[in-house]
Amino acid sequence: MENNLLLQYNLQFFAEGEGGEKTEQPTSKKLSDARKEGKVAKSKEVVNGVALFGFFLGLRIFTSFAGERFEEIFAWIYAIIPDVVHMNGSGMTIATVTGIMFSLLIRMLIILLPFLIIGFLTGFVANLVQVGWQPTLKPLQPKLNKFNPVSGFKRIFSKQSIVNLLMALAKIFLVFYISYLTIRDQANNLFILYDVNLMAALSLIFRIIVDTGIKISIIYIILGLIDYAYQRWKFKDDMKMTKQEVKDEYKNTEGDPQIKGKQRQRMMESSRRRMMQNVPKADVVITNPTHLAVAILYDNTADEAPRVVAKGEDYLASKIKEVAKENDVPIVENKPLARALYATVEVDEVIPPELYQAVAEILAVVYTNRAS
Repeated sequence: MENNLLLQYNLQFFAEGEGGEKTEQPTSKKLSDARKEGKVAKSKEVVNGVALFGFFLGLRIFTSFAGERFEEIFAWIYAIIPDVVHMNGSGMTIATVTGIMFSLLIRMLIILLPFLIIGFLTGFVANLVQVGWQPTLKPLQPKLNKFNPVSGFKRIFSKQSIVNLLMALAKIFLVFYISYLTIRDQANNLFILYDVNLMAALSLIFRIIVDTGIKISIIYIILGLIDYAYQRWKFKDDMKMTKQEVKDEYKNTEGDPQIKGKQRQRMMESSRRRMMQNVPKADVVITNPTHLAVAILYDNTADEAPRVVAKGEDYLASKIKEVAKENDVPIVENKPLARALYATVEVDEVIPPELYQAVAEILAVVYTNRAS
């Protein structure tokens, strides 16, 4: 005896997320909402690389400025110490040291100011070029899900973590490799450091450090551009939506299509009722004869030309003719004119000048018959 085992299962459990696989491109609303939340495609490596390049470039440009200021600081310190000791007699007091340190801090900030400005501007421009200008504080707001150990574990072994690891390894390797090449190329100059004076030795070491830093910065920028391209691709992929998400968003923004369809249907029915109420007031109904019907009214006190007060085809055309007969409105068959009026003139619009003559002839006959 065979026992048949029937298993019931829901295929929805095999779908990726709610609504199935994310195959639809993100809508403008989702992208806008993500931007307001601070979720944008950008690379920190580009910012770091540009800022580092700006720093070393600033060192090269402002070397003489910084050197002169440092010399002035050393000269000032060595000049002021004997005066302070002699003035106090018993040596430096806490208040004296505090005043000297404060003055020294101001002088150091003046030296560092160009580099701080360059660092700020380069970082700001690098971010601005990537994501544009729309500041938001939402990324700084605390979120409880960031403290979820499960989510943290997933982030550790995510695709982004692997990319970050590879990027870090690439940076370490390139920093060491570029430093090695630079030192190798400058080996002959390094060997003469013992034969030159202190300022020349410091100048040579400083130039080697700056050149190495600029080369490393350029490599950082190149890696950052690669990372930026990856971040843009990843952002677009993460922003993709399921078909159900697109439908739900459309319902939330535009309304339920079924409800909107019913609303449109009610509006059309209301418009048709108002239109049918205008048929008894019409001067004439021009027909195709069976498929089209157009009701014309000419009120010379309100309009410069005859006006279409109702029109329809097939079933609606038959209803217009039926109402016209019940209210003794003349019905005139004119196929070309009926087609032209139906195609070119909307309800409550006056007829165009090119149809004046044809409509006027029909109205003249209608008025003559009515007068007789």
